[in-house]
Amino acid sequence: MPDYHDDLRLAHVLADAADAATMDRFKALDLKVETKPDMTPVSEADKAAEELIRGHLHRARPRDAILGEEFGIEGTGPRRWVVDPIDGTKNYVRGVPVWATLISLMEAGEEGFRPVVGVVSAPALNRRWWAAEGAGAFSGRSLTSATRLQVSKVEQIADASFAYASLSGWEEQGRLDGFMDLTRACWRTRGYGDFWPYMMVAEGSVDICAEPELSLWDMAANAIIVQEAGGKFTSLDGVSGPGGGNAAASNGLLHHELLGYLNRRH
Repeated sequence: MPDYHDDLRLAHVLADAADAATMDRFKALDLKVETKPDMTPVSEADKAAEELIRGHLHRARPRDAILGEEFGIEGTGPRRWVVDPIDGTKNYVRGVPVWATLISLMEAGEEGFRPVVGVVSAPALNRRWWAAEGAGAFSGRSLTSATRLQVSKVEQIADASFAYASLSGWEEQGRLDGFMDLTRACWRTRGYGDFWPYMMVAEGSVDICAEPELSLWDMAANAIIVQEAGGKFTSLDGVSGPGGGNAAASNGLLHHELLGYLNRRH
């Protein structure tokens, strides 16, 4: 199996640079925010962080392709870095500390690209999570100061903690009834949103989470971390990995039932 330690180390260096840039502008009174064509916000900090990461990658991995939320795809080949400079921009611009930089390396294989390295860095929460294929998932301050992550062992939906972002997307897709049935069947529900529920699934503090509409850069890093922690990450159709345009993540034991509820249309 390939060793991705050097790539993981580089991803931490990229995250360090992005953290410094994003924290410098967090809660800045003169932060400039625009609206993108899809009506989502983008701040100057999103663009600056992505440009910073791209600059580092051009020097350190000139042959690798880069896909970022703000500036699209650049380059070709079997290795592709996928970057969301600020996941949770709405939180960022309002001063809510729940946002993160998501960095993933994806490699081409027989079934398309799959994530092999992922780092999720949330500097305002003082938290970072990471994983590399075959090497496990971890959380901590650095590669040398880390705790290994393990998903929960909850086996019943009635005992499960379910995290989600919002209701509107489920309603737009005609999945709201199944979603509501799931919330009633669970022990506990919380609307944490963005990257955080996936990290909590990996840590074992949440058992299931799902979102109805996402982009690859929202999911690639989360997917490898959940999987390396022993969990399952699929589309709502049950296809493994982050390529399906939506996501369901679990400790693995509850996955079949989770998908059953979310695909239920009355």
